[in-house]
Amino acid sequence: MRLAILILEDEPPVREALQRDLAAFAHLVRIEAAEDAETAREVIDEIRAAGDRLALVLADHRLPGTSGVDVLIALRADEDTRAARQILVTGQADQDDTIRAINDAGLDRYVAKPWSPDALRALVREQLTEYVLANRLDPLPHLAALDAERALALVRERGDL
Repeated sequence: MRLAILILEDEPPVREALQRDLAAFAHLVRIEAAEDAETAREVIDEIRAAGDRLALVLADHRLPGTSGVDVLIALRADEDTRAARQILVTGQADQDDTIRAINDAGLDRYVAKPWSPDALRALVREQLTEYVLANRLDPLPHLAALDAERALALVRERGDL
């Protein structure tokens, strides 16, 4: 079982930049991309079918058709994807959209465009760690993608070391 990150972004250059900035995680976790809500659902089904777990969604707000906030709300309402951590990566969400994302989707973080690649990687590591800890997963198979100090503290606490 691998942890999976879904990048939901309709603009190819931005999607590619996010993938490039997260390339350091590519050998550690599954990184998938989608340009709209329909493709995101297909990707999530593929992740599920492979026995992997959707751990993190990075979603733009402005998408064709359904907004990124609406996708995040739907994911939070779905028992199979409810536990995934959620980051809104956008430069265009207004205050009302952001409030809906926080209140209705349980948004975990907000990242404004343009972002700092180092800060984004640190945030992804933090959110993957939160996912593993919150879902009581064994952190050892995912340790290289996690905040090792926090993950190992959990392992010691449980007496696994």
